[in-house]
Amino acid sequence: MGQKPEEIDEIAIVDKEHKYARYEDVDKEQLEKDIDAIKEAMPAVNEEDFQHLLKLERWGRRFTFSGIALILVLSIVELALGGLSAYIFWPLAIVAALLISTGNVSRWANTTHPILHGGYDKVPNIPERYTKKYFAKGARRYVDWMDWIKPDAWSYEHNIMHHYHLGEDDDPDNVERNLQWLIQSKTPMFIRYVIVYSFAGMWKYLYYAPNTLRILANKKLKEEHKKEITDFELSPRTKGGLELWMEYLLPYALLKFVVFPALFLPLGLTAVFNAFIIMLIAEFFANLHSFLVIVPNHSAEDIYMFSEPHKSTGEFYLRQIMGSVNYNTGSDAIDFAHGFLNYQIEHHLFPNMPLSYYQKMQPIVKDICKKHNLEYRQESVFKRALMTIDLMVGKTKLLRVYGI
Repeated sequence: MGQKPEEIDEIAIVDKEHKYARYEDVDKEQLEKDIDAIKEAMPAVNEEDFQHLLKLERWGRRFTFSGIALILVLSIVELALGGLSAYIFWPLAIVAALLISTGNVSRWANTTHPILHGGYDKVPNIPERYTKKYFAKGARRYVDWMDWIKPDAWSYEHNIMHHYHLGEDDDPDNVERNLQWLIQSKTPMFIRYVIVYSFAGMWKYLYYAPNTLRILANKKLKEEHKKEITDFELSPRTKGGLELWMEYLLPYALLKFVVFPALFLPLGLTAVFNAFIIMLIAEFFANLHSFLVIVPNHSAEDIYMFSEPHKSTGEFYLRQIMGSVNYNTGSDAIDFAHGFLNYQIEHHLFPNMPLSYYQKMQPIVKDICKKHNLEYRQESVFKRALMTIDLMVGKTKLLRVYGI
């Protein structure tokens, strides 16, 4: 997953009609002033912003508990009637799985993500559990955000390495580079699509969990001037692989696929089996949903890579705009479904802001992009996903790199 492309273009040629300013022609100092002015103009983070977070958290929990309640009702009815027609049971079971998976994604995207960025740390008198310092730390992982990924590993991989190295060699989420093993293979194109679509339903534990562990381990190795890990260690016989299984994969898998189904034992073994299958389906849906709203944010043939680290804050801002794409935005309901990742440009410019700020900032950021003649990409998440998948299978060309 970590191989680099053999050959990458050194000149960005995506904008063939030259409608937008070239990278080297953008006034980066003025762009910095304009972007910084947005932060200065925004009111202080307050209780209203925190209540907005709590509302999104409640929505996510309602989805989760509604799904669980539906499983319970189905199990009780099936036991009482001595069985239910598959034509009745499984459509409703799919609904339960969708409800649970939506709550799963919301817990990550709408709650954990902004909190671990410190988006609510400045809210006066905020409960400690909603601050970056305390959320999902230690034993609270099992209460705040129980997932395949350890919170501290994801915080470093995402908040530091991805956000501050976007589109560079050190960006761990560079999809095009990570998929070189597939792009450079002789695998038929049809099979490539099958692989990618299958991967999308399992990517959190196949990619994100081991990758975040690897990136965090490399941080320590780099500090000790030791050779860094380039590939995932999946075998439990290795030190890294054992940590992956014991601290990342097994705790979540045991809770979701052993403990939860076992709670249905009083209703019989059939109820246990059905709960297990529904949780597997919910996990597949959660992987698909999170893949859909996360991966296309920085991955398509019109998104830029950069051959060197940024040299100024203005250049950093420019890269967040040119290296990101937004999806359709609107009401809280639309934004909730996207995990507020439909404001990816604003989020990368201001990663430590509460979610409610992105709705207010978006029109201002768009105006600044227009002022500097920068393309502000915003399209349907489904269109962007298809563009990303074309990139992943090697149908579209490698991401362009500015020769700077």
